[in-house]
Amino acid sequence: YRHLHTFELQAPTRLIEWARGSRVCVAGYGQSDGNEILQLIPPPTLLTKETQGLCPERDFKVECGGFSERPVYSLKYVPDTSLLVTSGPPDSSLQVWQVSAEDSDVIKSVSPIATENGTGQSWAKIATISARAPWVLHGSRLDGVQITEVESRKNIYTAASGGSEELSSLAFLDCNTLLLCCATGRLCLADIRQPQSLVEAVSVPSAPCSEQWCMGTRHGAQGLEPSSQPVARLSSRGLLTLTDLRKTSEFLALATVRVPSPGSGAEFLCISWAPALEGCLAISGFDGTVHVYDTQSWDSSGREAEPVFVHKGHAFGGAGGSGDPPLVTVHTWHLQKPRTLLSAASDGSLHVWDWVQPCGKC
Repeated sequence: YRHLHTFELQAPTRLIEWARGSRVCVAGYGQSDGNEILQLIPPPTLLTKETQGLCPERDFKVECGGFSERPVYSLKYVPDTSLLVTSGPPDSSLQVWQVSAEDSDVIKSVSPIATENGTGQSWAKIATISARAPWVLHGSRLDGVQITEVESRKNIYTAASGGSEELSSLAFLDCNTLLLCCATGRLCLADIRQPQSLVEAVSVPSAPCSEQWCMGTRHGAQGLEPSSQPVARLSSRGLLTLTDLRKTSEFLALATVRVPSPGSGAEFLCISWAPALEGCLAISGFDGTVHVYDTQSWDSSGREAEPVFVHKGHAFGGAGGSGDPPLVTVHTWHLQKPRTLLSAASDGSLHVWDWVQPCGKC
C-alpha cells in the first residue's frame, strides 16, 4: 500500500457515492428502522490533488446525516444540486433527500417518487444526471424503466416493453442514451428520443440459470463519445466480458477470474472502471477482497486473468454481525486520484486505499 485509511460505521453499508466538494455519502442497509444516511468529509490527503506528507488528520469526519425508515440499497447524488435519491425494499419507489445548508447537520427526507405498479416489485436500480435538468433513471424490471425529473416529479421517459426481466444495473451514457443490464446478463441500449426502440447487444455466454450479472460503464475523457467506452459485465461465477457499443454483435474481450464459490450469490456483485487509469477495472462482492485488473492485454480467449492488486484489508478486519467473515459490499474509485479506491464491508468498515504502482501496470 501507499496509503490506507479506515473508518468504522455504526452499521453495514452497501453503497458509497461521491457528492459535492469531494464529500462521500454512505447509508445502512439493515432491515430495522433507523438506517443512517451520512455525508462524510474524507481525510485531508484525499482532498488535495498532489501527494502530501504526513497529515495530522487521517480519519473521516461526519458532516451531516439522517435516518431512513427503510433499508437503503442504492444511493445517488443528483449532480449540481444538494439532493440525494435512494431506493430499497419493500417496493420500487424512490426517496429524495435534501442535504442541509452549512448551518445544519441534518439530511432531511422530502416527498418520495412513487412508481406505477411499484408494489410487490423489487427495489429500483437508479442513476442520475443533470445535463438538461436533474433527472433520475430508475426501474426494477426491464419493462418498468423510467426517467423522472427529480424536482418537479415529471415523467420524462418510459422505456418500451422489452420483457419483464429483473434489472441489475442501469446507466446514462449521455443525456439521450441509456444502458440497461438485466440480472441474466442481457444488455440493452435505449434512446429517449425513440421510446419504442431497444437495441440488444451480444448475449453473454450460456450459463446456469442461477448465474447473476452486473455491469460497469466507463465515463470517457472529454471529447470522446460515450459509445466508444467499453462496457464490462461480471457474473457470479467469475466471468468477465467487455463490449464495444459501436459493435455490439461481438465481444471485445473475455476473461475469467478466480472466485471463492462460483455462482453462490450476487447480492453485492460490483464492477467499476477506473476513471483516471486506462483499461483498469475493479471487482468485489465475492468475499472480503477487492481485485484490480489491467484489461489492456485481454483478448477473446476467456483465459484466467491475474489481478494487478488485491485489497485484503476487510478480510482481516474481524467477523461481521452474523459471525461470518466480512464481505465487501461495494467499492468505488476516487474521481481524480488514479489508483485510490474506497470500499465498504458487511462489518461496517470503510476503507480508503491505494497501492504502489507495479512497473508497467496500471
